[in-house]
Amino acid sequence: MAPQKSDPYTDSVWLRPPARTRGGAPTLTREQIVRTAIELLDAEGAEGLSMRRLGTRLGSGATSLYWHVTNKTELLELAVDEIMGELYVPEPGDVSFRIGASVYATGLRAMLLRHPWAIPLLGTRPNLGPNALRVGDRIVALLVASGFEGLALSHASSVITNHSIGAALATAAVSAGTAASGLTPAEVTERVTPYLDRVGDDYPHHRAWRESVGAVPMDASAWDENFAFGLDRILDGLEAWLAGVSGRAPAGPAGE
Repeated sequence: MAPQKSDPYTDSVWLRPPARTRGGAPTLTREQIVRTAIELLDAEGAEGLSMRRLGTRLGSGATSLYWHVTNKTELLELAVDEIMGELYVPEPGDVSFRIGASVYATGLRAMLLRHPWAIPLLGTRPNLGPNALRVGDRIVALLVASGFEGLALSHASSVITNHSIGAALATAAVSAGTAASGLTPAEVTERVTPYLDRVGDDYPHHRAWRESVGAVPMDASAWDENFAFGLDRILDGLEAWLAGVSGRAPAGPAGE
């Protein structure tokens, strides 16, 4: 009989009891291991992380790490939850729905750009760690206070979160590609423009639009503006939908 494959959801580190500390265990803590793993991930990406390299950076053998983490997959789960601790969601009574959602969405994108290795990991395993659950609880509180309920609350949370993840993915991909080319965004635009001019007659609508706006180097500020525009339109739509369903705009902080 073939061995059963591990289920990435039911085999999550968060669904297993924590490893017991045995006599003679190394002085390293799981917190130290996770923080150092994040430093390595930020510097070299997921492909640069191994238990052996992590042990070397910690000045300890890889075997010592197994007192606290079973394997690299478990370590990545722990690392993702650790960076979720960087997110802030305002108290619903302190700000309006729009401000609270903007703070969360903007913070999520910024966090993922600081730790781009985490982007492809999102959704591959359940986010059941304490930091992820705290963020989720605060988002639910914000949306409930604003008038969302039931599945509509889940949909609203998803569309805001997915916009941040998608925007971070696009920005990180272009940043990595530009860095690999050794060129600045403006230099990339300059080199691509002659080709677009040459084939412009084949794509007249794109050519007319490009001529109307001029060259737009896709630097960090352009991606920030792109994200902000999309987020504002999402929040416009959610506010309009909520007003249509309930007959009122999303609730603001006390006293508004």
